[in-house]
Amino acid sequence: MIYRRRASPLHAARAAAGSAWCAALAVAALAVSNPLFLGAVLIAAVLAGALAGVGRELSRALRWAVPMALVIMVVNALVTTDGLTTIWRFGNVPLIGYRYVTAEATAYGAVLGLRAVILILCGALYTTCVDPDELLAMFRRVSYRSALSATLATRLVPLLGRDARRLADAQRCRPGRPPSRAALLRAATSNVLDRALDVAAALEVRGYANARRHPASRGGLWTWSRHDLGFLASALAVAALAIGGRVAGLAGFAAYPSLSIATGLGTITLSLAVLGCALVPFADRRGIVR
Repeated sequence: MIYRRRASPLHAARAAAGSAWCAALAVAALAVSNPLFLGAVLIAAVLAGALAGVGRELSRALRWAVPMALVIMVVNALVTTDGLTTIWRFGNVPLIGYRYVTAEATAYGAVLGLRAVILILCGALYTTCVDPDELLAMFRRVSYRSALSATLATRLVPLLGRDARRLADAQRCRPGRPPSRAALLRAATSNVLDRALDVAAALEVRGYANARRHPASRGGLWTWSRHDLGFLASALAVAALAIGGRVAGLAGFAAYPSLSIATGLGTITLSLAVLGCALVPFADRRGIVR
């Protein structure tokens, strides 16, 4: 998955606001374990991907996120023996002893898997909707050379991967035993220093060492657009609702020793509030280039 500029409010917002919004969804998933609340956050992430035009990318992320969630649930159910409700007995297993599966361990594993899916979707939204170059430009005030080094590193890693694939294709055409991965790694990285020196010389000739500040780093909060302020306000609201709901006990969840899930009016209201606050900025499509 790579970033492409699309006609959506999330793409129109600057990198700071978009990153804060994605981070707020992740914080909400980590702060609260209630399945109803996590389901609302999951729906918010999926709908945000559809409204931002990256639904296909999110579906690709879900193809391996869902199996991972199932693995997490199964492993937790097999490893954890806490809980009062036994749903399956394995009996005496060699070298392990008496094993059984409880409903509480299975439910808690499902919650952990659901949380993992949400975090993966937040990462996919961040990757596909936040401009990486603008994000690195934010740190030029702190260290211009560090931001430039990070940019070059992210650009050169795929380049080294392509070099390794070309070397592997060329060596397969030669008779004899195919080369090992270590040999391919040595061949691909042997010219790293030469390539770095060439890039450094090109940057020096172009005057990057004396570059001015990026326009995205100028101005303060008053220069932000309505999309920037909308996603920043949404991020603060989602994080505040999640943390406040946890402190107030509105989205309680306990797996051990017996399963207890809060499903009252307060939990439903909190879940719907988080869902609404997360999606409100997508309603304003004024100024979006189609």
